[in-house]
Amino acid sequence: MDVSFGTVWEAFARELPDATAISDPGRDYSYAEFEERSARLAAALADAGVGPGDKVACYLYNGAAYLETVFAAFKLGAVPVNVNYRYTSEELFALLADADAAAMVFSAELAGNITDVAARLPSLRLLVRVGAGAAVPDIAVPDAVELGELLAAHAPRPARPRPGSDELFMYTGGTTGKPKGVIWRLSDLMHSMEVSVFQRLGVTALPGTLDEAVRVAAAARSAGRSPVLMPAVPLMHATGLFNSMGALLAGGRVVTARPGRLDPRHVWETVAAQRVRTLVVAGNAVCQPLVDELAAAERAGRPHDLSSLDSVVSSGTVLSDRLKRALHERASVTITDAIASSEGGPFAYAVTSSVDDLPARFFPAAPTKVLVGDRPVAPGSGQVGVLAFGGPIPLGYYKDTAKTTATFRIVDGVRYTMPGDLAMVEQDGAIRFLGRGAGVINTGGEKVHPQEVEDVLLAHPGVTDASVIGVPDETWGERVMAVVATGSTALTAAELRDAVRSRLAGYKVPRGIVLLPSLPRTPAGKLELAEVRRILAAEAPGS
Repeated sequence: MDVSFGTVWEAFARELPDATAISDPGRDYSYAEFEERSARLAAALADAGVGPGDKVACYLYNGAAYLETVFAAFKLGAVPVNVNYRYTSEELFALLADADAAAMVFSAELAGNITDVAARLPSLRLLVRVGAGAAVPDIAVPDAVELGELLAAHAPRPARPRPGSDELFMYTGGTTGKPKGVIWRLSDLMHSMEVSVFQRLGVTALPGTLDEAVRVAAAARSAGRSPVLMPAVPLMHATGLFNSMGALLAGGRVVTARPGRLDPRHVWETVAAQRVRTLVVAGNAVCQPLVDELAAAERAGRPHDLSSLDSVVSSGTVLSDRLKRALHERASVTITDAIASSEGGPFAYAVTSSVDDLPARFFPAAPTKVLVGDRPVAPGSGQVGVLAFGGPIPLGYYKDTAKTTATFRIVDGVRYTMPGDLAMVEQDGAIRFLGRGAGVINTGGEKVHPQEVEDVLLAHPGVTDASVIGVPDETWGERVMAVVATGSTALTAAELRDAVRSRLAGYKVPRGIVLLPSLPRTPAGKLELAEVRRILAAEAPGS
């Protein structure tokens, strides 16, 4: 099926107009409303000069507006671009400039970062604000138009089929330092969902035609088997957006929570009220507070109703067996823990349906290999290789040919994605995941490149040397830590954290900083990383 996601959703709006597509807090949107609102936004974008190949930035919290913006871009053949709402204004500027953003739709709560950035980006032709109201600070953004006003002022753009060669950008920190736009062709992204979306509906392969896709969705709706999915993770990340797009590809319903920080009680209350079937999380960082709330509710005599929930999907960082056990003990759920990345996959799955399946073990997806050079690692050999996925994968990175060549490689005639994850293969074929080999820190699913944080630390006048690494953390997967050399007796770790926080997103701020007169280096000047880790292990807890 070589069509855009938008073309599929337009067909659903014709065939299933009254079926609910999105459930926001306090408001449902049918497929017909989803299509009409997106068509009006598409008309506004087109009037501003946005067309095929132009980039539309989604600087938004979770909600219908995020999915409408993606749909509107697809209607034009424009390229949706995810933007991390935790970014500072400078990080935001860097990403939008790299993407050559032609338009941006942003949550009103984020307006404080917009004004200066928009003035410095001549490529921006349209700014659309979402969610302005009494509860949101009134921060003026010159030339920004309220979404509601924009939709009212434009007639819906007529539906026009678009091909699967249209694109979506998924910006990721990865191992590249600065965020890089991963270029997904929509047909490849759609084919990557064959197992996760269609096989769950009993369909063995991706529908071959648009008519067949409509029949599958209509049959699933009629039988009460269509997905009802709630991302408890941001749509700005691949885990949240791709799973939500997959639910809509099957004619399902996406349920969102209130925007802002994770509210575990609200999540579970929404699961019960909306009869959510699939909850999407991202490892321990998201799942731990959810499990804590389940336990607290039980102690308070108000246990949450989990009777609708049949599956939990986690990706971005490994979900611990301890939390899987807690979920299995409270609900009849299948937990799918996936090793995946914005660059492709999933490489491997650990699937558990009860506590009897623990400890969980990861087994590779059919197109996955663990390679050393061009040779597969032999099971049980103890050899460490790089995870490689040869299924549907992105075209590469935007504006980075060298990184594209290094990550997307052809081996024996097959094109693989190799973001740098290291692994071993057990005797029975199970994968033992060893983490990212290039030093990137994965904290709660967010990627932090050490050099970026080190550069900010080194810019402080009291700092003479710095090293940033990730150390294991049960909740976050890894936490950002730093060892800093200084000749100042007055400099404090708190001052340095504030300096980093003023320049970078909060998740990049070191949780602990150890101050020393100098860093351990060899006579040649090379950092003794093992000694840095020992120092942090011994001193960081009290830093």
